[in-house]
Amino acid sequence: MGVLIFFYTLLCLCSVQLRADKKINKYVTTLINAKWNETPLVLEAAEYFNDENPTYFWKFVDAFSKKTNGLAIATEKESYDIIMELAKNYLSESEIAVFKLGLSLRIYSARVEMFSQMAVNKNISSYACDSVVDIGGTFTCSLEDIDELLDSSQITEQDTWETTDTYNIDHRYLSTSETDKTIILYGQIGTPTFIEFHEKLKNIAETKGINYILRHYVKERANKKLCLSGYGVELQMKSTEYKATDDSDIKDNTGKSSEVTNDGVEEIEGINFMTLKKLYPEQHVELDKVQTHLLETSHEIGALKVWQFQELSHQAAERIMKSPSTESLNVLTDISQNFPMQAKSLIRTKVNSDMKKEMKLNQEIFMASLNIQPTDTALFINGLFFDLEAIDVLTLLESLRSELRVMEALHKIGFNNKKMSKLLALDLSGGMDSQNFAMDIRDSAINWINDIENDSRYSKWPPSLTELLRPTFPGMLRNIRRNLYNLVLIIDPLSEDSMPLIALAQSLYSHSAPLRVGFVFVTIYTTTVTGLTDAGVAVNNAYHYFADTKSTKEAVHFLAELGNYIGPYGLDVEDVKKTIKSRDSSANINYILGEESEYDVGRHLAGDFIKRCGFKKFPQALLNGIPLTPSQLNSESYEEAVLSTIMSQTPALQKAVYRGDVTEGDDVIDFLMNQPNVMPRLNERILKVDKHAWLNLIGTLPEDEDYTKWSNQDLSTYLMKKMQYFFVPRRTNTHHMYSFWVVADLKSLLGRQLLREAFIYVESNTDARIGVIINTKDDSDDSDLKSDINRIVLAALDALSPERAILYIRKVIKEENAALIANGNFDLENDAVAVLLKIQNSILQLHQHYVKSVLNLEPGARAILCNGRVIGPLDSDEEFTNEDFSLLERFSQSTYGAKLFMRLLKDQFFNDDEYEENDITDDMIMKIASLLVPRPQTRNRFDVPFHGDDHSVIKIPAANPDEVAFNFIAIVDPVSRGAQKLGPILKTLQQALNCNIKVFLNCLEKNSDMPLKSFYRFVLEPELQFTAEGDISGSFAKFTKLPTSSLLTQYIHAPENWLVEVVRSVYDLDNIKLDNVAIGVHSEFELEYLLLEGHCFEAVMGNPPRGLQFTLGTKKQPVMVDTIVMANLGYFQLKANPGEWVLRLRQGRSAEIYDFTTVDGQDAIQNGNDVKVLISSLRSHVLKIKVSKKPDKASMDLLSDNEKDSGLWNSISRTFATTDESEDQDEKLNIFSLASGHLYERFLKIMMLSVIKHTKTPVKFWFLKNYLSPTLKDFLPHMAEEYGFEYELVQYKWPRWLHQQTEKQRTIWGYKILFLDVLFPLNVKKIIFVDADQVVRADLKELATMDLGGAPYAYTPFCDSRTEMDGFRFWKQGYWRNHLQGRAYHISALYVVDLKRFRRIAAGDRLRGQYQALSQDPNSLSNLDQDLPNNMIHQVAIKTLPQEWLWCETWCDDASKRYAKTIDLCNNPMTKEAKLQAAIRILPEWVGYDEEIKALQQKVENENRQTEKDGETIEDAAKHEEL
Repeated sequence: MGVLIFFYTLLCLCSVQLRADKKINKYVTTLINAKWNETPLVLEAAEYFNDENPTYFWKFVDAFSKKTNGLAIATEKESYDIIMELAKNYLSESEIAVFKLGLSLRIYSARVEMFSQMAVNKNISSYACDSVVDIGGTFTCSLEDIDELLDSSQITEQDTWETTDTYNIDHRYLSTSETDKTIILYGQIGTPTFIEFHEKLKNIAETKGINYILRHYVKERANKKLCLSGYGVELQMKSTEYKATDDSDIKDNTGKSSEVTNDGVEEIEGINFMTLKKLYPEQHVELDKVQTHLLETSHEIGALKVWQFQELSHQAAERIMKSPSTESLNVLTDISQNFPMQAKSLIRTKVNSDMKKEMKLNQEIFMASLNIQPTDTALFINGLFFDLEAIDVLTLLESLRSELRVMEALHKIGFNNKKMSKLLALDLSGGMDSQNFAMDIRDSAINWINDIENDSRYSKWPPSLTELLRPTFPGMLRNIRRNLYNLVLIIDPLSEDSMPLIALAQSLYSHSAPLRVGFVFVTIYTTTVTGLTDAGVAVNNAYHYFADTKSTKEAVHFLAELGNYIGPYGLDVEDVKKTIKSRDSSANINYILGEESEYDVGRHLAGDFIKRCGFKKFPQALLNGIPLTPSQLNSESYEEAVLSTIMSQTPALQKAVYRGDVTEGDDVIDFLMNQPNVMPRLNERILKVDKHAWLNLIGTLPEDEDYTKWSNQDLSTYLMKKMQYFFVPRRTNTHHMYSFWVVADLKSLLGRQLLREAFIYVESNTDARIGVIINTKDDSDDSDLKSDINRIVLAALDALSPERAILYIRKVIKEENAALIANGNFDLENDAVAVLLKIQNSILQLHQHYVKSVLNLEPGARAILCNGRVIGPLDSDEEFTNEDFSLLERFSQSTYGAKLFMRLLKDQFFNDDEYEENDITDDMIMKIASLLVPRPQTRNRFDVPFHGDDHSVIKIPAANPDEVAFNFIAIVDPVSRGAQKLGPILKTLQQALNCNIKVFLNCLEKNSDMPLKSFYRFVLEPELQFTAEGDISGSFAKFTKLPTSSLLTQYIHAPENWLVEVVRSVYDLDNIKLDNVAIGVHSEFELEYLLLEGHCFEAVMGNPPRGLQFTLGTKKQPVMVDTIVMANLGYFQLKANPGEWVLRLRQGRSAEIYDFTTVDGQDAIQNGNDVKVLISSLRSHVLKIKVSKKPDKASMDLLSDNEKDSGLWNSISRTFATTDESEDQDEKLNIFSLASGHLYERFLKIMMLSVIKHTKTPVKFWFLKNYLSPTLKDFLPHMAEEYGFEYELVQYKWPRWLHQQTEKQRTIWGYKILFLDVLFPLNVKKIIFVDADQVVRADLKELATMDLGGAPYAYTPFCDSRTEMDGFRFWKQGYWRNHLQGRAYHISALYVVDLKRFRRIAAGDRLRGQYQALSQDPNSLSNLDQDLPNNMIHQVAIKTLPQEWLWCETWCDDASKRYAKTIDLCNNPMTKEAKLQAAIRILPEWVGYDEEIKALQQKVENENRQTEKDGETIEDAAKHEEL
């Protein structure tokens, strides 16, 4: 009985404990707002639809305007509901889920803000109306004015119409317009006037062909900042409680033997469970439960011992695996995000050995196949790998969307999830861009001038192919007696452009280069023309004459000599005769050039060869059949172009020899010409694939009949269903891999020609089928149907079987029959066809509509579609022959066909029983090809192999297995930093999407330390949340269940391109201690800037232009921010916000020496040296810039001191011109410092005061903005005014490619040293860094004017005088002693930097390079800011400052204190004295300074209160007036 009473008491205690908890459950909350105000959801939704499909955008705009016309939408919630209702028309269930997630992340808010900024730049707000129209630079608010303005501008010349820059991101109503004029509407969807303007401009666009562009402009913005999500917040433990305490101390404290304390924390809330368990052994289980409960609800962190850490990772995994599968993700998230509080209850968990065994085997497989170590984190979405450290949620969402588009399409085609994943993994893009197609050069049309294998002059060369593998000097050609390199020059001998190529052939031949050269002449090939009448034929004959009677060498000399006679009008026959005479006076010219000439050969062959090459312009060159690019042919020296091409082709040959693909007995030319990239002919149209040339064929058939209103993909699907095909039937296989659609007007000769060629092709290729789309010039509703050949062909297709239809239509499209048809005199001979003629109207109309709206072709134009890829429109004189059809098939087969069809049809693909081959139709093949081939597969997909998934894997199946489902596979250690971020992301995705999730737990065998020393929250909601009033309730991070007595520091993990700063916080976020606050700590951050990042290189050399400066601004204010290009990766970053920006080279040396060559990046328009850039998204924006020096500045250096200018006159002029900004900067003392946390900011103010009090020179302070509190930022202007100094806040975002530090303190140290070259403007020549906790007693001007003797910076060495600290002087022993070799180890509390020299010798780039190498090891650079320069002392010299410049009590003896020029409050490792105590004790002047600052703060506060009061009285007065 007593036992029971005892338990009741215990339970009551627990509940009291719980109630107490509720009372004191203190919180920490944080949110990030954007810098701009809320944007309407309807506009963000419209942008989302636009990115899915531009037609959805316009449909949504219409639908939303109609639905809300006359309705007053009061709240965002109402608007959201309407959007969701309309979204069902465009998106499937799973796409809507992603859409909700996208809206909750507010991904398009930045784009809406960007359009608004464009409107602001155009001063739209000065017009007092919701919708403003821009017509050729004239703005109007009234509908009536639009027509007038249009009419007047139509009458006047085109020039008065001012064209505005438009971007890819703009919404164009017509995909192509008849004129390049555009009308821009700035308005907001859903406002009352919008719909009228919208309808009006749509009408103008459709009737007049003037394009209409819509840009969002919100006149009335809610005065509330946009709340962001998609970032992490971390509270790091600052205390030392967490370090493993020494066991012996703990024993003394507890006074128990070590065996007894093995069970972890035993006395909780005054209850000793150890004793209780001895007294009541039968209640052991219940006591355990109570003990665990108390542990979990207690608000303190117990000190753990070293051996208790070991199993923590596995114990966490055990607890996750024990929980029900629906809860397991929550448990994983809870453990990783609140780990310091969870640890004490986890150490009591027993670990299952099966789990450990399975995990170990899985880890071995992960290591071998994916290179994933234990504790690493990886996420695979449908096999695509994501590194959560490097990637942000916005990028993740983008990937989900692009995956989903393909998955939805495959689902529509009819594949289930299992088969879909196999198709998704197919990479069909097949590197089409990188592949160079070649032409078969085994052709008698080529006149070879040498043959390396058979000519005697090469007989001394070794014939063995293995010579290719012998090393040579770079750029040297190997002399091997094989025709390895064959250069074919296709030239028009009468043209001046051919002469350099002839000279090249001559030089290669005379220098015995290992290259076989041949010519093909472009001449007239009708036999009636002879050499006596045509100069081209004459040259051909003469060449053969010299080659046959003398030698090919003579023949080439003859060609070269022709060059002397080429005038502005080319050559005539007389010139050719003269040249022959000069080379051979005895030649019988009339015979050589006449009709009977035996030398008139090869013209027809050459004509045929050139036709097969498909070239339009000459000269051209082929190396081993591969055409040299036009840029190579236009280059100054052809030799280099040929040489570089040879160099690029050699490795493939070497591989082939090494692998034995080609052996000594093989004919090398046959081997080269049998490669898969060699085609029987070349046709640019076919071989150059534009990724936009693919149609989307996957639509759904709408209910309504009016197909003119359908979307393109629905039309394609409808047409595909209606299409009739020709093909040659066969017994074996039923599939046609290639479906060709021939677009032509059969009334035209060219149209019939094209269809005839298609027939010739299809009769010998059973893999293909051919459909016809009629594109007539004239709308024929002739009374006599029989005279319309187009109808007859369509009717025949409808009426007859495919093989009969081919025979019948072949007959119909013969020219003589076509003529009869046109006159109406043709006998149809087939009743079935005659019957069906009448009903072809509807299909003809469908064809016409399709050609116009989907293919965008002119009436009568010809084109060919192959599996959805559009080739055309063909030019009026362009032939497309049956060989081109074959080439198209062969090209498609080699790029995607082989892979796709092996997979689909040869049944390796789906080896399950229920799958029949016949399930796949020809239409499905066509749809799959059109979907998967144009999809860019830039990344690899991985299969995640594993040993078992029973004991150590969380498995959550998809909620709707029949719907489209994502596959998420994660590998994670539950107590790692990766798990903190992965847990909440997976949890949100699982709530939002239909997905299969598998999480492999990847634990560390033994933890030697506490694995996680921080609390973490990730801000991400599956969909928008609204308040009861219908407003959007913003997301924020909330921490509860925190230890109240621990010291915490807050850290924001925002996407790489966000620059966030704290704008509201009463408390010190660097030192949060919940014991000291009433209910909680709230802070607000602001996304101050979105970074525009980039890499800049010199166009020719490819090296980064160090010291080049860019400026970024708007039209109104051209320079708002500037930056300097680093030598590391040519990296630069600029601070921007959504809007239209202008990027320029900075005025001065940058703009004088350099020009922009090319600028690549989304939405960048380059116009000479002005580059317009749009910042339109919260995601990263990276530019790739190439610059080149101006021709006359080629030898100038950006960073040079420009010695030429240092003449006498310049020095005199400088003395007078003191207004120059750069000189003026040097007059000032530039002091740099940084601080984080209120205590250090207090020290910082005292340091500033001490600097000012000791100098007469003007002072400018530079502070790192990233970590300053709002309180200090508010106080600085007052302090500057009081003491008369200047200050500037600088900031730089740690670049993503530079190894990140995880601790806030180490990041701050990094900022002290790593970015000195890019933090300050170029006109700051010297800067002095002074630590915040330092007090200055001398004039720092001394330091600024000191000569650094060529070193980029100067530091003070550590004192040696206080001998009792020798045990702590780590630099006197081990690594440092060897490394420094007798030099001093310098302290980083004070240093001077000569920025000019620093940049000149690229010191910043060297320091970053060394940091990158060393920082990968967590144990190196323990004092980052100090160890790095000392480690680099041999590469970047340090000037040693006199010892008195820095005195600190820890290392220097008391005697030297009176000489000290600055005093630093170094930590004392012996006494561990607190900073504040030390300051008061060591520095007599410190208290005085402190009081002075406090007095100023008090004064400022009083003034502020007074101003607020005054403000209130004025407001009250205003109210009274209103009454």
